[in-house]
Amino acid sequence: MNRNARITFLFSAAFLTFSANPAWAGPPPNPTPSDTCGDTAGGSNALSKNNIPCNPLLANTAFGFNALTSNTTGTDNAAFGGGALFFNTTGVYDTALGAGALLNNTASYNTATGAGALLNNTTGGNNTANGAKALYSNTTGYYNVANGYGALYSNTTGGYNVANGTSALYYNTTGNFNVANGVNALFYNTTGIYNTANGIGALQSNTTGSGNSANGASALGSNTIGNNNTASGLNALASNTTGTNNSANGAGALQANTTGNGNSANGASALGSNTIGSGNTASGINALSQNTTGSNNSANGATALGSNTIGNYNVANGSTALLYNTTGSGNSANGFQALLSNTTGSNNVANGINALYSNTTGNYNVANGINALFYNTTGSGNSANGSQALLSNTTGSNNVANGINALYSNTTGNYNVANGFNALFYSTTGSGNSANGTSALQSNTTGGNNTAVGYYALLNNKTGTNNIAIGYQAGNNVVGGSNNIYLGNTATLDENATLRLGSAQTNAYIAGVYAQHTNNSAASVPVYIDSTGKIGTLPSSQRYKDDVRDMNEASRRLFELRPVTYHYKQPAADGSKPIEYGLIAEEVAKVYPDLVVRGKDGQIETVQYHKLTPMLLNEMQHLSRALQLEKDKNLAQTEQLQAQANALKAEQVRNQAQETQIRLQGSQ
Repeated sequence: MNRNARITFLFSAAFLTFSANPAWAGPPPNPTPSDTCGDTAGGSNALSKNNIPCNPLLANTAFGFNALTSNTTGTDNAAFGGGALFFNTTGVYDTALGAGALLNNTASYNTATGAGALLNNTTGGNNTANGAKALYSNTTGYYNVANGYGALYSNTTGGYNVANGTSALYYNTTGNFNVANGVNALFYNTTGIYNTANGIGALQSNTTGSGNSANGASALGSNTIGNNNTASGLNALASNTTGTNNSANGAGALQANTTGNGNSANGASALGSNTIGSGNTASGINALSQNTTGSNNSANGATALGSNTIGNYNVANGSTALLYNTTGSGNSANGFQALLSNTTGSNNVANGINALYSNTTGNYNVANGINALFYNTTGSGNSANGSQALLSNTTGSNNVANGINALYSNTTGNYNVANGFNALFYSTTGSGNSANGTSALQSNTTGGNNTAVGYYALLNNKTGTNNIAIGYQAGNNVVGGSNNIYLGNTATLDENATLRLGSAQTNAYIAGVYAQHTNNSAASVPVYIDSTGKIGTLPSSQRYKDDVRDMNEASRRLFELRPVTYHYKQPAADGSKPIEYGLIAEEVAKVYPDLVVRGKDGQIETVQYHKLTPMLLNEMQHLSRALQLEKDKNLAQTEQLQAQANALKAEQVRNQAQETQIRLQGSQ
C-alpha cells in the first residue's frame, strides 16, 4: 500500500466515523448557491464537490477530514482537516491545516500546516508550509518557505527556498539561492550555488557548488570542487580538495583542500593539507603547514607554510614561517626563524632574528635580523641587515650587508658592500669590496681594489693592492699594499705608490717630491715643491724671470765635484740594487752650498741636479771659447811656418839653379 492509499484509507475511516455522529453531519450534498459562492462549511467532506466557484473572490472556508477535497483550481480558500484541500492541485492563495493539507496541490502561493503539508506539491512556488515533512515532495518549486523536520525534503531543483529543520532541503541537489537551517541543512545539495545553510552538516555533501555560505561543524564538509564558498566551523570545507576562492573559518578550515587556489581560511589548521594550492590566504598556528608546492600563498601563524618546500612567491608570518621551504624562490617570510631551512631559494625576503638562517646557496635574498642569512655560504647578490648579517657567507659575491658584524666570516667573496662596526671583518681574500665601519675590512689580508671608510678602515690589510681607505687611521697598518690612497692617518712604510694625506705629518709622499726615496731614477718624473708646499714644475719662460745675468765664472768650481757610482741601501721593489750615477750631497755642499736641499731638521737630503745642467753648459761654453782661441793661434802659427817653408823651398830652388849654371860654365 503506497503513501496516498494509506492516507485515503485513513481519511475514509475518519469520514465514516464523523458521518455516524449526527453532531458531525455535513451539509447537504447539493448546497444552495449562497453556500457555494463564498460559503463556510463544516464536516468531513465539507465543500468536497466544489470545484469551480462562482464568486470571483472564491473566499471559501471548510471544516472536515476531507474539506475542499475535490477543489482543484480554487484560490483564496481556507480548509481545516486531515485532507483539507486534499485534491486541490493548482489552487493559489489557499490556507489548509491538517496532516494532508494541500497534499496534491501543485500550484503556488499556498499556506499549509501539518505533518504532510503540501507534501506532493512538485512545481509550486512561493508556498509556506509548516510540518515535519512540509513541502516534502516539492522537487522544482521555488520561493517556498517550509518549517519542519523534513521541510522541502525532496526539493531537488528548487531555488529561492527558505527551509528550517533538521533535514531542511535535505535532498536538494541542484537548487540555487536556498536558505536552510538545521543539522543537515541542504545536506545532499551537490551542485547548488549561492545557498545559505546553518547546522552541523550544513551543505555537507555539496561537491561542486560555488558561492555558498554555510555555518556548522562540518559546514561544506564534503565540498570538493566548489568555488567562492564561505563556511564556518571546526571542519569547514574540510574535504574541499580542488575548490578555489573559498573562505572558511574554523580549526580545520579547508583542511583537506589540496589543489585549491585563492582560498582564505582561518583556524589552527587552516588549509593544513593544501599541498599544491596557490594564491591562498590562511591564518592559524599551522596555516598551510603541509603546503609543499604551492605558490603565491599568504599564511599567518607560528608554523605558517612550515612544510612548503618548493613553493614560490609565498608570504608567511610566524616564528617558523616557511620553516622547511628548501628550494622556493620569491618568498616573503616574517618571524623568528623565517625561511630557516630554505637552502637553494632565490629572490626571498625574510625578516626575523634568524631570517634565511640555513639558506646556503640562495641568490638575490633580502633578510633582516640579527642572524640574517647566517649560514649562507655560497649565495650571491644578497642583501642582509642585522648585527651578524651574512655572518657565515664565505664564497658569496655581490652581497650587501648592514650590521655590526656584516659579512663577518666572508673569506673569498668578491664585490661585497658591508656597513657596520666589523664590516667584512674576517674577509681575507675578497677583492673589489666596499665596507664602511670602524673596523671595515680589518682582517682583509690579500684583497685588492677595496674601498673602506671608517676609523680602522683597512687596518690590518697586509697584502692588498689598489685600495682606497678614508678614515682617521685609514690604512694605518697596511704593510704589503701597493697603489693605495689613504686619507687619514699614515700607514706603514712598505706600501708602494701611495698618496697619504692626514695625521700630524706635514709631508706629502709623492713620487719625485724631495725626501721621497726612489730606487729607480730612470723611471722617475721630477716633481718639485716650493716653500709654500705647492707642487709643480719649474717654469723657464722669460716672463717669469727678472735680474737675468750671464753666469760667467759661477761654474768655475764645477769640476771640483766628484762624480761617483753607488747603490742605494734600500733595495727596489723587486729586491734589486741597480748601479746609480750621481754626486754625494755632502761633497756638493762644500763646493756649492746652494745646490743641496736640507730637510726641516737641517740634514742634507739631496742635490738639485736640475741646476747642474746650466752650470755644465756654462763651463762647456768657456771651454769651447778657449778651445777656439787656441785653435786660431795654432792656425796662425801653421800659416807662418808654411810661409817659411815655402821661402826655404824657393831658396833651395835658386841655389840648385846656380849650381847647375856653375857646372855648365866649368865644363866649357
